[in-house]
Amino acid sequence: MPTYEYKREDGTVFEYTQSINEDALDTCPTTGLTVKRIISGGGGVVYKGSGWYVTDYKNGKATNGTNESSGKEKPAETAKAETSSPKAD
Repeated sequence: MPTYEYKREDGTVFEYTQSINEDALDTCPTTGLTVKRIISGGGGVVYKGSGWYVTDYKNGKATNGTNESSGKEKPAETAKAETSSPKAD
């Protein structure tokens, strides 16, 4: 269930967890003051586990150190050559 932020008429702010289908609160459940729901920055996105990174994909395809055509592991020289960039003199 989502957590909403409300601002009391005295200026204090509190969070309240309620169903998304419920109407917004009109009064504070603890003080009885008039409240207004405010827009918050949100909690953001939380990723747990090993996850993935943009560098895991090259040209939209997963790269896991194997040659896609043969399924065999690439030689170290080839893999290094593909990832290094030429230096300008």
